[in-house]
Order: sequence, then structure tokens, then C-alpha cells
Amino acid sequence: MARRVPEGPPPPPTVQRLRVRYAKRGRLRFTSHRDFARAFERALRRAEIPMAYSAGFSPHPKISYVGAAPTGVASEAEYLEIGLARASEPETVRAAIDAVLPDGLDIVEVVVAGPGSLAERMAASWWRIELPGVGTATLRAAIEIFLSRNEIGVERMTKNGRRVLDARSPVLRMDVAGGTDAASGAGSEVRAILEVVVRQVTPTVRPDDVIAALRDVAGLAPTGPPVAARLAQGPLDDAGEITDPLVDDRSNPTTTSP
Repeated sequence: MARRVPEGPPPPPTVQRLRVRYAKRGRLRFTSHRDFARAFERALRRAEIPMAYSAGFSPHPKISYVGAAPTGVASEAEYLEIGLARASEPETVRAAIDAVLPDGLDIVEVVVAGPGSLAERMAASWWRIELPGVGTATLRAAIEIFLSRNEIGVERMTKNGRRVLDARSPVLRMDVAGGTDAASGAGSEVRAILEVVVRQVTPTVRPDDVIAALRDVAGLAPTGPPVAARLAQGPLDDAGEITDPLVDDRSNPTTTSP
């Protein structure tokens, strides 16, 4: 049987690629990646962004997502790339999409894409994790034990069943970033803040994997759900610090990127 060919002219070509940094804040941290993708596509239509589309019987807007944060985790550094059928001013696109997304899903920056792959720039993530019921002294002791190990296996359920992954090797830096060792007043609680820089590996080591590893090797036991946020993700410099993944795109003087 001969293959059917879609009727009508092919979709217009991509004449510009834009890279988008967005944030998940407040209650919207509970938005899953699938829910965000649906909300973002609706926002593109409502904002009348001139999207380029794939060919075939079921055309889709050209959107590439990069390393989305897990559901329940806030983030100041989520990224995606879109292809446009008509060149547009990046700030105009940013403002238009941001205006029709719900508060808490915020478009922070839009830049014209330069050469190279955005996904390949994402070498590591910087996470901030609040730990209710854990004092700073307790957290420092747990970190010391964690960093003394060469490997720490934690179990995770995946689409292929349970598997054990190493939560230690990808961790580049782990520090206490603040908190208390005693409640400071009525209604307050002991709460330590952990900051950790994790190299991007496959499968990705997430904040809950790091907390599970601290529990397993050091008995760290938060009294409530940890509250995690991604502060940055991007390339690593020679000192092991995360740098801005869009810096090269901002220096690109062109206004189109086919």
C-alpha cells in the first residue's frame, strides 16, 4: 500500500530560533513537565507567536525542552528553544508569552539562538534544598560523611523498574548555606539549607536522590518534605563554577538564526 502524502503546502521553514529561560515559582513548582508543555503551547497560540511547525499529518510547533526540573521542585533556570516562521524581536516575544502564562510560570529571558546545541551546554545544576527539622550542625556532619564516600547507591523507580544509581560521584560541591540549630521563636522551626552542585549524568541525579543518600549514609531525617529549587544550570568553568548558558547567544549580533 502506497504511503499517503499530507495534502496542502508544506509548513513555512524556520527562519529564527529563540532560546528561552523560564522559572517555576511558588505553587507552580508542582506543575509537571507535561502540564507545563501544554500551558506553554496554549500561551504561544494566545500570544500569536509566529511558530514554525513540523511537517506531516500531525504538525507540532517546533519546541525543544532542555533538562526540565522534577515535579514539585521550583526553578529559576529552566530552558527551551522555539523555532519561528517569522523573525521577531526577542523581548517582544518574552513579554507576549509571559503576559498569558499564569503567575509562577514566568518567562525570564529570550535571546536569539547562536550556533551549537543548548542541551550540550548543560553540564551541571546548582540546587538549594531546605531541610525542615534538621539543624546546621547535623547537616554539616552528614555532609562530611557523604563527601568521604567514593560511591553511594540509592534506589529509584524508573519506567524500566527499580534501579540503583550512584548519587555521590556526580556531586561536585555540597555546602551548608544557612539555617538554624534551634527554633528562634513561636511558630519557627529548626531548618538547615543545603546547596549542592551536581554534574548532569544519565540518569540525572535529582535533589531527592541526594537527600536519600544523606539519609542512608548519615541518618539525616528531615521532619517534613524538603523544599528544593534549582538556582542555575549550565556549563562549568575551569574552577568548577556554573556559568550562564546563554552568554554566547547574547553576544551573537544577528537577529535571525535559521
